[in-house]
Amino acid sequence: MRELVLDTETTGLDPKDGHRVIELACVELINYIPTGAYWHWYFNPERDVPKAATDVHGLTNQFLANKPLIGAVAHEIVETLGDARLIIHNAPFDMGFLNHEFGRLGLPPLDMERVTDTLALARRKHPGSPNNLDALCRRYGIDNGARTKHGALLDSELLADVYLRLIGAEQAGLNFATQATTDAAEAEIAVQVRPEPLPPLISPEEETAHAAFAASLGEKGIWNRYPQKSE
Repeated sequence: MRELVLDTETTGLDPKDGHRVIELACVELINYIPTGAYWHWYFNPERDVPKAATDVHGLTNQFLANKPLIGAVAHEIVETLGDARLIIHNAPFDMGFLNHEFGRLGLPPLDMERVTDTLALARRKHPGSPNNLDALCRRYGIDNGARTKHGALLDSELLADVYLRLIGAEQAGLNFATQATTDAAEAEIAVQVRPEPLPPLISPEEETAHAAFAASLGEKGIWNRYPQKSE
Protein backbone atom coordinates (compact mmCIF):
# COMPACT_ATOMS: atom_id res chain seq x y z
CA MET A 1 0.00 0.00 0.00
CA ARG A 2 1.41 3.37 -1.05
CA GLU A 3 0.74 6.43 1.11
CA LEU A 4 1.98 10.00 0.78
CA VAL A 5 2.22 12.21 3.85
CA LEU A 6 1.50 15.67 2.47
CA ASP A 7 1.65 19.29 3.58
CA THR A 8 1.26 22.71 1.99
CA GLU A 9 2.13 26.31 2.83
CA THR A 10 -0.03 29.13 1.52
CA THR A 11 -0.30 32.91 1.34
CA GLY A 12 -3.32 32.91 3.65
CA LEU A 13 -6.22 30.98 5.08
CA ASP A 14 -8.84 30.82 2.32
CA PRO A 15 -8.40 30.25 -1.43
CA LYS A 16 -11.76 31.97 -2.02
CA ASP A 17 -10.08 35.19 -0.89
CA GLY A 18 -7.44 34.84 -3.59
CA HIS A 19 -4.84 33.06 -1.49
CA ARG A 20 -2.57 30.55 -3.18
CA VAL A 21 -0.40 27.52 -2.52
CA ILE A 22 3.29 28.47 -2.38
CA GLU A 23 4.86 25.21 -1.15
CA LEU A 24 3.93 21.54 -1.44
CA ALA A 25 5.79 18.51 -0.13
CA CYS A 26 5.09 14.84 0.43
CA VAL A 27 7.02 11.85 1.74
CA GLU A 28 6.32 8.27 0.75
CA LEU A 29 5.33 5.27 2.87
CA ILE A 30 4.97 1.75 1.48
CA ASN A 31 3.15 -0.64 3.80
CA TYR A 32 3.73 1.88 6.64
CA ILE A 33 7.49 1.97 6.00
CA PRO A 34 9.18 5.27 5.01
CA THR A 35 10.94 4.66 1.70
CA GLY A 36 13.11 7.77 1.86
CA ALA A 37 11.48 9.14 -1.31
CA TYR A 38 10.10 12.66 -1.13
CA TRP A 39 8.87 15.43 -3.45
CA HIS A 40 9.09 19.16 -2.80
CA TRP A 41 8.00 22.20 -4.78
CA TYR A 42 7.92 25.98 -4.28
CA PHE A 43 5.58 28.10 -6.42
CA ASN A 44 5.35 31.71 -7.49
CA PRO A 45 1.83 32.64 -6.28
CA GLU A 46 1.43 35.56 -8.73
CA ARG A 47 0.48 37.76 -5.80
CA ASP A 48 2.04 39.21 -2.66
CA VAL A 49 2.73 37.11 0.42
CA PRO A 50 1.28 38.92 3.46
CA LYS A 51 3.66 39.55 6.33
CA ALA A 52 1.42 37.52 8.66
CA ALA A 53 1.91 34.48 6.42
CA THR A 54 5.66 35.04 6.09
CA ASP A 55 5.89 35.19 9.88
CA VAL A 56 4.48 31.63 9.96
CA HIS A 57 6.51 29.92 7.23
CA GLY A 58 9.31 32.34 6.41
CA LEU A 59 8.60 32.41 2.66
CA THR A 60 8.93 35.87 1.11
CA ASN A 61 7.95 37.52 -2.16
CA GLN A 62 11.64 37.81 -3.09
CA PHE A 63 12.33 34.10 -2.47
CA LEU A 64 9.30 32.97 -4.52
CA ALA A 65 9.73 35.42 -7.40
CA ASN A 66 11.80 33.03 -9.56
CA LYS A 67 9.93 29.85 -8.66
CA PRO A 68 7.69 28.13 -11.25
CA LEU A 69 3.97 28.68 -11.44
CA ILE A 70 2.03 25.74 -10.09
CA GLY A 71 0.56 25.17 -13.54
CA ALA A 72 4.02 24.46 -14.92
CA VAL A 73 4.43 21.40 -12.69
CA ALA A 74 0.78 20.44 -12.11
CA HIS A 75 0.94 17.28 -14.21
CA GLU A 76 4.13 16.26 -12.38
CA ILE A 77 2.25 16.67 -9.10
CA VAL A 78 -0.71 14.63 -10.35
CA GLU A 79 1.62 11.88 -11.54
CA THR A 80 3.45 11.87 -8.20
CA LEU A 81 0.23 11.59 -6.20
CA GLY A 82 -1.04 8.79 -8.44
CA ASP A 83 -3.62 6.75 -6.55
CA ALA A 84 -1.75 6.89 -3.24
CA ARG A 85 -3.64 7.41 -0.01
CA LEU A 86 -2.95 10.93 1.27
CA ILE A 87 -2.08 11.51 4.93
CA ILE A 88 -2.72 15.14 5.90
CA HIS A 89 -3.03 17.03 9.19
CA ASN A 90 -6.19 19.15 9.09
CA ALA A 91 -6.94 17.77 5.63
CA PRO A 92 -9.83 20.10 4.67
CA PHE A 93 -7.41 23.05 4.67
CA ASP A 94 -4.76 21.53 2.38
CA MET A 95 -7.30 19.74 0.18
CA GLY A 96 -9.32 22.92 -0.20
CA PHE A 97 -6.26 24.78 -1.47
CA LEU A 98 -5.04 21.98 -3.74
CA ASN A 99 -8.45 21.45 -5.31
CA HIS A 100 -8.83 25.19 -5.81
CA GLU A 101 -5.49 25.24 -7.67
CA PHE A 102 -6.48 22.17 -9.69
CA GLY A 103 -9.81 23.78 -10.54
CA ARG A 104 -8.06 26.90 -11.86
CA LEU A 105 -6.03 24.63 -14.13
CA GLY A 106 -8.97 22.57 -15.34
CA LEU A 107 -7.77 19.43 -13.57
CA PRO A 108 -10.10 17.03 -11.74
CA PRO A 109 -10.25 17.50 -7.96
CA LEU A 110 -8.67 15.15 -5.47
CA ASP A 111 -11.23 12.95 -3.75
CA MET A 112 -11.53 13.36 0.03
CA GLU A 113 -12.30 9.63 0.21
CA ARG A 114 -8.62 8.92 -0.41
CA VAL A 115 -7.51 11.09 2.53
CA THR A 116 -6.68 10.19 6.13
CA ASP A 117 -6.88 13.27 8.37
CA THR A 118 -4.38 12.84 11.21
CA LEU A 119 -5.97 15.71 13.13
CA ALA A 120 -9.25 13.78 13.27
CA LEU A 121 -7.33 10.63 14.26
CA ALA A 122 -5.53 12.49 17.05
CA ARG A 123 -8.74 14.05 18.38
CA ARG A 124 -10.34 10.62 18.63
CA LYS A 125 -7.29 9.07 20.28
CA HIS A 126 -6.46 12.00 22.59
CA PRO A 127 -9.75 13.87 23.23
CA GLY A 128 -9.41 17.12 25.12
CA SER A 129 -5.64 17.37 24.50
CA PRO A 130 -3.75 19.72 22.17
CA ASN A 131 -3.40 17.94 18.84
CA ASN A 132 -1.38 20.30 16.69
CA LEU A 133 1.79 18.90 15.15
CA ASP A 134 4.12 20.31 17.82
CA ALA A 135 1.96 18.91 20.63
CA LEU A 136 1.84 15.47 19.01
CA CYS A 137 5.62 15.47 18.53
CA ARG A 138 6.03 16.19 22.24
CA ARG A 139 3.53 13.47 23.15
CA TYR A 140 5.35 10.84 21.10
CA GLY A 141 8.89 11.97 21.85
CA ILE A 142 9.62 13.04 18.27
CA ASP A 143 12.45 15.58 17.93
CA ASN A 144 11.04 18.70 16.28
CA GLY A 145 13.81 21.03 17.39
CA ALA A 146 14.49 22.07 13.79
CA ARG A 147 10.92 23.33 13.41
CA THR A 148 11.35 27.02 14.17
CA LYS A 149 8.85 27.87 11.42
CA HIS A 150 6.32 25.89 9.41
CA GLY A 151 7.75 24.22 6.32
CA ALA A 152 5.98 21.72 4.09
CA LEU A 153 8.83 19.21 3.78
CA LEU A 154 9.89 19.18 7.44
CA ASP A 155 6.25 19.08 8.55
CA SER A 156 5.58 16.13 6.23
CA GLU A 157 8.54 14.23 7.67
CA LEU A 158 7.42 14.93 11.25
CA LEU A 159 3.83 14.05 10.41
CA ALA A 160 4.91 10.71 8.96
CA ASP A 161 6.42 9.81 12.36
CA VAL A 162 3.31 11.05 14.18
CA TYR A 163 0.98 9.14 11.86
CA LEU A 164 2.77 5.83 12.38
CA ARG A 165 2.50 6.28 16.14
CA LEU A 166 -1.15 7.30 15.95
CA ILE A 167 -2.05 4.05 14.18
CA GLY A 168 0.38 1.92 16.20
CA ALA A 169 2.58 1.10 13.20
CA GLU A 170 5.85 2.62 14.41
CA GLN A 171 7.38 -0.88 14.32
CA ALA A 172 6.38 -1.32 10.68
CA GLY A 173 10.04 -1.28 9.73
CA LEU A 174 10.10 -4.86 10.94
CA ASN A 175 7.57 -5.61 8.20
CA PHE A 176 4.87 -6.68 10.64
CA ALA A 177 2.08 -5.29 8.45
CA THR A 178 3.15 -7.17 5.33
CA GLN A 179 3.87 -10.38 7.22
CA ALA A 180 0.52 -10.26 8.99
CA THR A 181 -1.27 -9.97 5.65
CA THR A 182 0.72 -12.87 4.19
CA ASP A 183 0.18 -15.06 7.25
CA ALA A 184 -3.56 -14.41 7.21
CA ALA A 185 -3.78 -15.33 3.55
CA GLU A 186 -1.68 -18.49 3.80
CA ALA A 187 -2.54 -19.87 7.23
CA GLU A 188 -4.85 -22.87 7.53
CA ILE A 189 -7.01 -22.20 10.57
CA ALA A 190 -8.32 -25.22 12.44
CA VAL A 191 -11.50 -24.72 14.46
CA GLN A 192 -12.26 -27.29 17.14
CA VAL A 193 -15.97 -28.02 17.62
CA ARG A 194 -17.29 -29.26 20.97
CA PRO A 195 -18.57 -32.86 20.70
CA GLU A 196 -21.42 -32.00 23.08
CA PRO A 197 -22.95 -28.58 23.80
CA LEU A 198 -22.41 -27.10 27.23
CA PRO A 199 -25.33 -27.63 29.64
CA PRO A 200 -27.59 -24.59 30.20
CA LEU A 201 -26.76 -22.42 33.19
CA ILE A 202 -30.34 -21.55 34.10
CA SER A 203 -32.56 -23.79 36.20
CA PRO A 204 -35.93 -25.15 35.00
CA GLU A 205 -37.66 -22.78 37.47
CA GLU A 206 -35.85 -19.77 36.01
CA GLU A 207 -36.72 -20.86 32.49
CA THR A 208 -40.41 -21.19 33.45
CA ALA A 209 -40.39 -17.77 35.11
CA HIS A 210 -38.80 -16.19 32.06
CA ALA A 211 -41.37 -17.77 29.72
CA ALA A 212 -44.18 -16.39 31.91
CA PHE A 213 -42.64 -12.94 31.86
CA ALA A 214 -42.23 -12.99 28.06
CA ALA A 215 -45.88 -14.07 27.67
CA SER A 216 -46.98 -11.17 29.90
CA LEU A 217 -45.53 -8.69 27.38
CA GLY A 218 -48.26 -9.57 24.88
CA GLU A 219 -48.00 -10.02 21.13
CA LYS A 220 -46.26 -6.64 20.66
CA GLY A 221 -43.56 -7.37 23.21
CA ILE A 222 -40.05 -6.83 21.95
CA TRP A 223 -39.16 -10.41 22.89
CA ASN A 224 -41.41 -11.65 20.10
CA ARG A 225 -39.30 -9.90 17.47
CA TYR A 226 -36.56 -12.46 17.92
CA PRO A 227 -36.72 -16.13 16.96
CA GLN A 228 -36.88 -18.49 19.89
CA LYS A 229 -34.51 -21.42 20.18
CA SER A 230 -36.06 -24.63 18.95
CA GLU A 231 -35.29 -27.82 20.85
